[in-house]
Amino acid sequence: MIIDDPHIVAEVQAEFARYEKALVTNDVEALDGFFWRDHRAIRFGGGENLYGFAEIAAFRAARSPAGLGRDLARTVISTFGRDMATASTLFTRVSAPGRIGRQMQTWVRMPEGWRIVAAHVSVNSVRELTL
Repeated sequence: MIIDDPHIVAEVQAEFARYEKALVTNDVEALDGFFWRDHRAIRFGGGENLYGFAEIAAFRAARSPAGLGRDLARTVISTFGRDMATASTLFTRVSAPGRIGRQMQTWVRMPEGWRIVAAHVSVNSVRELTL
């Protein structure tokens, strides 16, 4: 297995950048398109545990579009073979001073393209955490 093939890393980086743009602009349709449309897709967030695409889509549809802008730091994309990757990043928001968010995603190449099959987002209030 080839780990971090530059071509595959570039593909996932491009998808990750598209996801980030959709996230901060609250493009719900695009956000839904990034997730695997399956009951086995999972997204754990700051206050929600979402099992299956239907729950993830319902969360996105109901989420407030306010204060979604953020700055990313220490983003790491790792690929394993041609069809599986992880994306991990830290983020800060002006609306949440002194807090550092963490986001991890598992991406899998499906017949329709790269899709997030599992995601975890949490916020840490430790101010000393190094960005």
